[in-house]
Order: sequence, then structure tokens, then C-alpha cells
Amino acid sequence: MDKESLRAYLNTTLVEVPEAWAGQFTLRRGKIRDIIDLGQALIITTTDRISAFDRVLTTVPCKGQILNELSLFWFGETDDIVPNHILQKISGRSVLTAKCEVLPVEFVVRGYLTGSAWRAYQKGEAISGIRLKSGLKMNQRFPEPLVTPSTKASQGQHDEPISLKEIVAHGLLEEPLLDQIVHLALALFKRGTQIAKAQGLILVDTKYEFGLLAGKPILIDEIHTPDSSRFWYLESYDELFKRGEKQRELDKEYLRQWLMSHNFMGDGEPPVIPDEVRLETALRYLSAYEKITGQAFSPLSPDLAEEQRLITTTIQNYLKHTT
Repeated sequence: MDKESLRAYLNTTLVEVPEAWAGQFTLRRGKIRDIIDLGQALIITTTDRISAFDRVLTTVPCKGQILNELSLFWFGETDDIVPNHILQKISGRSVLTAKCEVLPVEFVVRGYLTGSAWRAYQKGEAISGIRLKSGLKMNQRFPEPLVTPSTKASQGQHDEPISLKEIVAHGLLEEPLLDQIVHLALALFKRGTQIAKAQGLILVDTKYEFGLLAGKPILIDEIHTPDSSRFWYLESYDELFKRGEKQRELDKEYLRQWLMSHNFMGDGEPPVIPDEVRLETALRYLSAYEKITGQAFSPLSPDLAEEQRLITTTIQNYLKHTT
């Protein structure tokens, strides 16, 4: 599927799940995902909304399906490390998941000095309490991956870096659980790095979200997608790093860079994003899916009636088994 094929989906993006789909249940909206709360389970639909700098900005064709199916791929590749919240795939966009106690911290693992970490380093700032040595270069690989947590911001607000010590000191997590989560995050990053390398990619950095189910950690939200992760092409990394040039990217950093070139980094009124930028961003998501999974992407029908039918059937089946 190429850019011109994606163009046909520009005007059929899923902006949000209609209230009517939720029936008698509560519908909550995150930055990207709309969630129908069934009590002990959740129906999570990944919309085509896209955010950058913690602001929801526009929609990107086929993005929701790509993110959902890519997360399902990665959940399957990592469930031997930690269980995840998936109970059932409903459609390309939607899943039925277990409801759990969501931990109040996101765990960002960084393998390279880039992005917001590089910007902080240039200012002489610590990164989630970690003070790096001087003399490092942009996009330089760390000897060992760094865990740099952040607080979870509400929509329209910025995530804030927080150190591991501060997480404990502020009572967000107790130290034994924190140590366990850090161990799991590093193990997931190692697995992701291995699979990405086999596909000619570098998993540069990523974030993980965890919850507790019956007192035990489970992986939730998404994993190793272009929304939560940064990917570079392996074959060109060394040469581009030596020359101090920008890496070839396979993620939504393209959109972040476009926004920054238009003087937007989260504050104030965002610029209007042209269709060509939306399409180029969609192509990055599509390329990431096909490059990582080795499978051709097959888009869903733009008619959302089937999505509503599948969600309604899932709710009906849920009610049969819980009442």
C-alpha cells in the first residue's frame, strides 16, 4: 500500500467512537484511544487521532488500525516476559481487555541520546534524575539502556520527568514493585531490540505502561508502536552518526520535526497540518508495521457500521457471561 492508496482514506478517518456505541456503559476518551468501561473489562478502540507534545492535533489515515494490530503483534512476542491485558481481538481497531489498576507512572527506556533527552542534555539538565557525563554526541548509543520515567499528564498537559527515587519518595510506587517494573521494562526493551535488529531496525527508545491485576504486574496500553517508540534504520546508523547527520526514522518524529519547524512544541495554537503531512505520517506508520511484522498491511473498510456491529456483539456476549 502506497501514499496514493492511503489518500483514499483521508476523509474516512475515525475521529472518535460515537456515544451511541457504548450503550449503557461509560465512554472515556484518551488522547488516542476511546474506552468503553464494561465493569470488569474494557473495550478499547484505537482511533485515527494523533498527538504530539501531549496535544491531540489531527487524524492520520489508517493509524488506529496500524497501532492496534502492531501492538497485538508485540503483545504476542512478549507475553512470556510479562502478561498483558488483551482478552480478545474485536477488530483491526478494537480489543477487549482486562480492567486493572493502572500504575501512575510511564516507564521510558532509552537506548540512545536523542529527542527530548538530547534537548535536555544540551541545556545541562538531568534526565529523570540521571546526570550524564559530558562530551556525548547527538544520537550516541548508551552503554546500557536508561530507564527515565515520567508522570502521566492529563490531556492538554505535558508529561513530567521523574526519577526513580522520587517515585518512591512521593508514594507513587513502593520500592519492591518499582524494582520489579524496571526489570520488566528492561527485559521488554531487550526483546524489542532483538526483534527490531532482525528486521534491520534499531529500537531507539520507547515507553511502557503497566497495571496491576490480582496484585501482579501486567503490560497495558500499547507496545513498540510508532506512537510509543522511536525506530531508526540499522544499516545507516553508524555512517550517519559519524557524520553527525540526522538518522533515518521510522516513527512519528517526522511530525514532531515538522511541528517544531513551524514553531510549535506543545504550547499555544498548533499550526494547521496539511493533508500531505498527514499522508507522509501515515506512510511512516504503514512502513513501520510492514517492516517490523514482515506482513503486508490490509486496511479495514472505511464503513464504520461493521465496527459498531462487532462492538455491540462483544458487549452483548459480555453481558451474557457476567449477569
